[in-house]
Amino acid sequence: MYDGTSRPPLPTPARRRTALPASARRRTALRATAAALALSAAALLTAGCGSSQDTARDGKTAAASAGDGFPVTIDNCGVRTTYDEPPARVVTIHQHPAELMLALGLKDRMVGTAFPDSAVLPELRKDYASIPELAKKEPSFETVLDAEPDLVYGGYGSAFAENEGRSRKAFADAGIDTHLNREYCGEKRVTMKDTYDEIRTIGRIFGVSDRADMLVSDLRERVGRATAAVEGEPEVPVFVYDSGDKAAFTAGGKSLGTELIRLAGGKNVFADLDDVFGDVSWEQVVERKPEVIAIYDYAGAGSVAEKKKFLLAQPALEDVPAIRNKRFVVLPLTATLVGVRSAYAVEDLARGIHPESFR
Repeated sequence: MYDGTSRPPLPTPARRRTALPASARRRTALRATAAALALSAAALLTAGCGSSQDTARDGKTAAASAGDGFPVTIDNCGVRTTYDEPPARVVTIHQHPAELMLALGLKDRMVGTAFPDSAVLPELRKDYASIPELAKKEPSFETVLDAEPDLVYGGYGSAFAENEGRSRKAFADAGIDTHLNREYCGEKRVTMKDTYDEIRTIGRIFGVSDRADMLVSDLRERVGRATAAVEGEPEVPVFVYDSGDKAAFTAGGKSLGTELIRLAGGKNVFADLDDVFGDVSWEQVVERKPEVIAIYDYAGAGSVAEKKKFLLAQPALEDVPAIRNKRFVVLPLTATLVGVRSAYAVEDLARGIHPESFR
C-alpha cells in the first residue's frame, strides 16, 4: 500500500528563506545532534512499526497570531503537544495531510510535502504544485530537518517509522512538533466523525477554527446528498481490492473505507477484519459473493486497467457476481482516508453501487 512510484515530479520552486522564530533557531542548533542520534537508532533497529474551494480562497489571509486562542493543547495518538502559537513551517508526509491543509487555506505555512500517491484535487492542484516536494516516498530524517519545520504532519504511521530514524521522539528531541492523522492511532473503527474531528483539530492548531467549521459543513452537505439519494435501497455487498495476487490486500473493519461504503448504500464484505487493512484469501472473497468491487487506485500498485485485467482473468473468481457482471468502482486511495476527499468518495461509491438512484 505504501510502495509509491508516483506521478511525474511536481514543479519545485526554490525554497524561500524567511526569518525564523526563536523556537526554530533553537531547533537549528539541535539538528546535528538529533540527526546523529536518529541515524544511530536506525542502525540498531531491523523491524518497522508499523468542496473546499471557498475555504481555500479564504486562506489568502494568514493564520491566527499568537495569543488569539493560544496556547492550544492537543492529545494525538498518545502524544500531548502544547502549541503556544500557530506552526509557521510545516512539512507534510503523505498526500492527504497536505490536501487537508490546503483546503483550510494554509499554503503559506507549508515548506515541504512528500509521497504523492494520487492526482491532486483539481481545486488544490496549483497550490500543491507550488510547495517543494521533499521526496517521492517518506523523506529521510535529515531531509525533513533541512526544511527547518516546526511541525511535521504525517498521514500513515510510516511517516514516523522508528526503524528509519523518523520517530516522533527523534523529532521532539530536535525541537520539532509532530501530528499523526488519527486513522493510524489504531484505537477503534474509523468513521466520518474522525474526518470532521481531524479537520477541526488542524483548525485549532493553526488558529483557523472558523475555516475548519466551514469545511466540515461543506463536506457534511456533500455526504448528505449522496446518502439521501440511496436511502431505502438494498444494501449491496462490496469487496475492496487494494492490491495483491497470491492474497488480496483489502480494507478491514477499522478503515474509513468501511464507513464510506456503508454511507453509499453498501456493506464491506470484510468489515469483520479487525484492522485498517489486511490480507484475505481469494477463497474468502469467493465465499462472500461481492456484487461490486471497489478498486483503490494509487501509484506503485499497478494501474486500474491492470488490476481489472488481473481480477477478470482469475478462474477461481469467475462466479463472483461482481466479476461476472464486471461491476467496478474506482477510488483514489487518498479519497478513502481521513481527509477532505472522503466526502467525495461517498458520492462516487453511491453512484457505482446504486447507479439507478442517480439517473
